[in-house]
Amino acid sequence: MQTRLLGRTGERLAAIGFGCMGLVGWYGVRDDAEGRATLLEAVDRGVNHLDTASSYQLGENERFVGSVIRDRRSEVFLASKYGITRTADGTLVIDNKPDSLRKAVTASLERLGTDHIDLYYLHRIDRTVPIEESVGALAGLVREGKIRYVGLSECSIETLRRACAVHPIAAVQNEYSLWTRDPERGMLSACRELGVALVAYSPLGRGFLAGNFVSLADLPADDARRNMPRFHDAHAAHNARIAEGVRELARRKGCTPAQLALAWVLAQGEDILPIPGMKTRAHLRDNLGALDVELTPAELHGLRALVDEIGVRGERYPPAMMQALGG
Repeated sequence: MQTRLLGRTGERLAAIGFGCMGLVGWYGVRDDAEGRATLLEAVDRGVNHLDTASSYQLGENERFVGSVIRDRRSEVFLASKYGITRTADGTLVIDNKPDSLRKAVTASLERLGTDHIDLYYLHRIDRTVPIEESVGALAGLVREGKIRYVGLSECSIETLRRACAVHPIAAVQNEYSLWTRDPERGMLSACRELGVALVAYSPLGRGFLAGNFVSLADLPADDARRNMPRFHDAHAAHNARIAEGVRELARRKGCTPAQLALAWVLAQGEDILPIPGMKTRAHLRDNLGALDVELTPAELHGLRALVDEIGVRGERYPPAMMQALGG
């Protein structure tokens, strides 16, 4: 397995990690047997970077991941997050209060069945709590041995700088792919200046760039992507032109669309760690094949030009979640 450094921590993680969110629902039907087999095969093949969160299926994701890796805990680098919660009526709440963070870490440790979490993120930034207080609380948990490294997710550059002044930040987790290149608007440069890794989630455009679906009609009724404007039919029909272009370029390259899209993310820098979601062993094997795809400068430019020429339509989240970005 190819590895990459996690910022300035000295930790070497698999070049392709495992985003665990979809293992127990979220994206359609849950299949525990296949999910377990996929996760174990990933570990067997050297995928040591596993990413989950307390908000995924109200903690059930952490329970599932913890149960699968319990006998192999020493082989994996385990990341989790807290900060996204909901009230009884479903209203989105971003919570970075120090007391909440301490309680959340304790609960995550119990669900995961471990005595420490390797990397712990603020899942979103709470604008009502100074980042210095939140990161200070996480620094205390590092001193207690409950977490090893601190990360931020979908934060602003200013917040990252203020956080780094309190405690070293190992990673910023942002959505980053061929068609979501927001980190290139300053965040990547800031991370490199500060020695912070960029962990790229949804590097396959939530499966759309891989050709896993074309429209909402292809998705199960309970699939979370049905709530994302980018996949609403009016936008999906337009955005399908990007997926078609990726598919054609992959055909010429002799690889799959997923491998091409992942290879593009990997080529953006050795400090970028993509964590595609994988529910099946077939998807795992397909994604790992990206490590064998080398893109030329002309091919990298061609992929950017394809997306820029067509343009992406639709926001990547519903309004409430969009408002929670960049705090």
